[in-house]
Amino acid sequence: MNKLAEAVLPLRTADRVMNLERLGSLHPFRLSFMRTLVRNIMQQQWRITHRRFDLDAEGYGTAIYEIETPNELFSFVVFAHFIDDSLRSDRVIADEWDMTVTLCEGQVDDEHLSMLRANVPLQEQGRIDSRSIVLSRANKSVRNFEYVVGELAAGRQPALANIAKVGYLYRTTAAYGSGKFGMATWQKVAQNHPDLARPFAAEMLSCYLIRQFSLEQADHIARHRAPTTAVVMATEIKRYFGIGNATGLGMAPYLTNHPLLVSRWIEVRETALARVVANGENGADYHRELGRLLHRAQQHLLEIDTDNTQQQQCNTKTADELGRIASSLARQPAESWKTLIDSVANTYTMETQEVLNSLLMEMYPELIDDLEKDMSLVEDYQLDPQQTLTDAIKVIEDRYSWALAIDFDLAASQETFWYRSEEKMEPRLGVRGIDPGCEKSIDIALAFNIRRCYEQLVAEQKDAPQRSIAEFALVHPQHRSVLRRIQTMSATFYGDIQANLVDAEVQPMHLLRCKLSFFGVSKFDPKSRLWVRNTMFQGAPLTSDIGAEFKDDWYFPIMPSASSANDGANAD
Repeated sequence: MNKLAEAVLPLRTADRVMNLERLGSLHPFRLSFMRTLVRNIMQQQWRITHRRFDLDAEGYGTAIYEIETPNELFSFVVFAHFIDDSLRSDRVIADEWDMTVTLCEGQVDDEHLSMLRANVPLQEQGRIDSRSIVLSRANKSVRNFEYVVGELAAGRQPALANIAKVGYLYRTTAAYGSGKFGMATWQKVAQNHPDLARPFAAEMLSCYLIRQFSLEQADHIARHRAPTTAVVMATEIKRYFGIGNATGLGMAPYLTNHPLLVSRWIEVRETALARVVANGENGADYHRELGRLLHRAQQHLLEIDTDNTQQQQCNTKTADELGRIASSLARQPAESWKTLIDSVANTYTMETQEVLNSLLMEMYPELIDDLEKDMSLVEDYQLDPQQTLTDAIKVIEDRYSWALAIDFDLAASQETFWYRSEEKMEPRLGVRGIDPGCEKSIDIALAFNIRRCYEQLVAEQKDAPQRSIAEFALVHPQHRSVLRRIQTMSATFYGDIQANLVDAEVQPMHLLRCKLSFFGVSKFDPKSRLWVRNTMFQGAPLTSDIGAEFKDDWYFPIMPSASSANDGANAD
């Protein structure tokens, strides 16, 4: 993205945007990865067909979907297994799943399928080759899957109220890519597969097709269970089903390890919002549309079913505040979108502010959709050896004052440590002085590392202010990595997440929410401060919708009316 071309736009400041609580309040928006994937699928009319659908009466077996894009052919291979109910788990340490899948280049022949069948069900314990791009797995929803099959077999559509509580038939627990377990590297995917050369496009496509299989598998089982009475699931109900997801701490270090990419994502989002504020038409039609969207988002939040009291209170409060904004606009339209945003920022919570921002961006595709191409970049972190100690100190004081303001003499400021578990090498949290393994902690304490580096720079700068960073790094190699990061990120607009991630009160959920918002997930249901359930692709078009008129309006999905669901009962 050409920052100079956007320089006149009123971008929000980094200290406001990169605040961890605000990042944890973000919601999906028009350029979230699921949204851009679905737009490409529908607008380019990808062909997604069965090459194989060999399932027995109970739904176990093998399926292969072929995906023809304007540029190439991919195969999505599904292995559906029987597992005992006691083995079905959200945890990454599970070793059996109802469904295991891989997304591959090209067509899968019998020899290739045999290799995949021997390895894909093993997941992390297996080894596949670079023809595979994504490896994933999913488990049936205990509350929904059997209920839905039973209703269809009995000749009834599943009740919408039940689906609203759990908006999916399967829930994924991991989607691996980028060269793990022998798969294609990101460099290979980006260079050779233009349709997937955007962040997490391949992973999102795999989740979209897991959802598709789950719907077809439910119909298949119902039809075999009761051939004379079974009905096909209504199309509107199928669209209302998404794919569930369980996300834990494994996602959090990604944001700290890829600051250039995160800065780009944030900059694109903020640029989109700034374009709307600066150039979005502000007439009566737009006010009416915004009022409609505010009520839709309000209903979406109130339909979320969670037993997390804090999240439920947040949803209720945000829904109430969205309703107040809608009522206020109906009485007195905003003079400008900037006036509205400023008023909401001064009155309502961060959660409400960010829902409003997402809705405003939704109304102006012509202003922001071209930014989709800017969500990727090649990360390159370079050390400037000629920079002087004096200049390095100034950069830290200008860009990292938030880190220097933390009192690391307080025991609580370093109480938490992050480590990787032996079972699956997944990140975990420990308490320093209580839990073992502190000496093997992941280096995620950016703020503390900056403070240590700064203090060393200041100490040496007193005697040699013009000494170079090259000389400093030779004597203090432990600071080389953080200096390279500081120098590189000083050229970005948004830079690093402004938080002490080893504080006793750190909230990893904010990191998860931030990344998931860029994925495009909704209906957050935290199970602790360490992991969250959520829903992907709920409301999205089905593969059978490809080629029909496409209205890109499935964001903030809400329950369809009973009449529309029944009208679509025989549409398939």
